[in-house]
Amino acid sequence: MTTMTAWTQREYGPASGIRLEERPVPAPRRGEVLLRVRATALNAGDVRIMLGDPLLVRPAFGLTRPKDPVRGMDVAGTVVALGEGVTDAAIGDEIVAELPGGGGLAPYAVAPAKRLVRRSVTVAPHLAATLPIAGGTAWQALDLAGVASGQRVLVLGASGGVGTFAVQLAALRGVEVHATAGEQNRALIESLGAARVLDRDIPLGDLPADNYDAVIQIAGGQPLRALQRLVRPGGTVVLVGGDGGPVLGPIPRMLQAGLLSMGSRRRIRPLAATAKPEVLAGLLALVDSRRLRPVIAGEYAFTDAADALARLEAGRVAGKLVVHNT
Repeated sequence: MTTMTAWTQREYGPASGIRLEERPVPAPRRGEVLLRVRATALNAGDVRIMLGDPLLVRPAFGLTRPKDPVRGMDVAGTVVALGEGVTDAAIGDEIVAELPGGGGLAPYAVAPAKRLVRRSVTVAPHLAATLPIAGGTAWQALDLAGVASGQRVLVLGASGGVGTFAVQLAALRGVEVHATAGEQNRALIESLGAARVLDRDIPLGDLPADNYDAVIQIAGGQPLRALQRLVRPGGTVVLVGGDGGPVLGPIPRMLQAGLLSMGSRRRIRPLAATAKPEVLAGLLALVDSRRLRPVIAGEYAFTDAADALARLEAGRVAGKLVVHNT
């Protein structure tokens, strides 16, 4: 097969501009493999790239239109071809991977071999696909904050993809988890291990100072000083959300965080999560042992992938959206 039908965008813009088009099946280059994609999970980053927002991302992803016109970075699939120099993967391997830039909303995609993690047949493809970015970001946020057993952690914005993983992973570390969410998601967040669920719109000034060892800020643009006052001396605020302006995005907020942290025992640390196969392997093991539960808000057939992107673009999704490619 030399061509495939993939969800394609010709220019930056909303999900309404995504179309099914015939494209060449990509050929794996040196160090890459070709995957038959079985499931793709969508992330906020897919929407950011789709919109070209903020403008700061465009030099990396394409100045006037996306370099890769196919969205979808988190995939589960089967290796069907090997590029030159690939020795640690084999045709037929069932894997999970984070694709740099996109390509997942298609029958076939290429992935760097160094990012592949083998998937146990006891973990369904659509569950495995939810893990790389959202699960990996949650794991790295807790690591950056130094979260350890016996502490108390606040997760701001707990009902999204990253948040639902952060609550569970924090609880697995033996911490007391407080979280914010809408009333309609309160029972869900409690079921994931939160000891206390607060209204998502609660003013931070209503919360006691010095009450947390760590605050994981995923959603909302709360004032940094208000976040900082919530943690005890030696505590850490981790900024996960990409809130910011249309040009520079979160960069000004990151710079302010650095200034406020200078000389303070209450640190504010922006997170730049990266693809870490060892973390992904750990997440897969937790799902396989049923200690970690991906929360899936919706599953879509491949023909309805544009609807999934539009729903994610509209916001307020509790958990993950997954597209079944086969």
